[in-house]
Amino acid sequence: MSTLSTAAVLAQEVDEPTIIDDSGPIFDWGFAVDILPDMLMAFLQVTLVVTLVGTLIAAVLGLVIAILIMVLPGPLAWIVRWAANFIRMTPIVVQLIFLFWTFLWMDPMTIGIIVFGVHYATYMSEVYRAGIESVPKGQWEATTALSMSAMRTWRRVVIPQALRSTVPSLGNYAISMFKDTPFLFVISVAEMVTVAQTIGAQTFRYNEPITIAGLIFLAASYPTAVLINRLEKRLAYAH
Repeated sequence: MSTLSTAAVLAQEVDEPTIIDDSGPIFDWGFAVDILPDMLMAFLQVTLVVTLVGTLIAAVLGLVIAILIMVLPGPLAWIVRWAANFIRMTPIVVQLIFLFWTFLWMDPMTIGIIVFGVHYATYMSEVYRAGIESVPKGQWEATTALSMSAMRTWRRVVIPQALRSTVPSLGNYAISMFKDTPFLFVISVAEMVTVAQTIGAQTFRYNEPITIAGLIFLAASYPTAVLINRLEKRLAYAH
């Protein structure tokens, strides 16, 4: 078969290009209303759950890490600090993919919650550490003079004072975690942005789902940021 005839056969086998009709409106409000329930469901069942549970894990684990670094003997404290730095300096996408392929038996959403919680715990631990170090030395000396146990000193004196200056920063990290949830797509978790992209791929309309996703992110994060700012001012005034 000649080169010309071969080219002709290949040309016949190539499918006709898909022509997308873009004559419709730039933003179809009816279509937006139709897909809104699916977008909200993805937000409530995945994005919000991962953020809330991940923040809870990060807040508790971060405090534990900060305390361990301060109370453990030198070599053990160095190991904890090194592990926290390693996790903090590793991209969260790499951590998601690594655990996803390492623990194939685990639910991907559970993996996402664990990764987000542990990753942001390393950041929150630094915030806690700064708050703990800001407690005046006189407070520590007073607890020693009163013969308070170490556990009671941390629980009744140090941690309450440290939290007063750290709550706003912890809230900001929670917002950052919320905005990082789209990274869950790398482990096939259908969070809100992934659902928006899927809808766009199926309907060839991306403006509506992406716009709705952005508005939902704004509607959830902006009031939280305002509350954190007010809380920061109130705590500063109380201090």
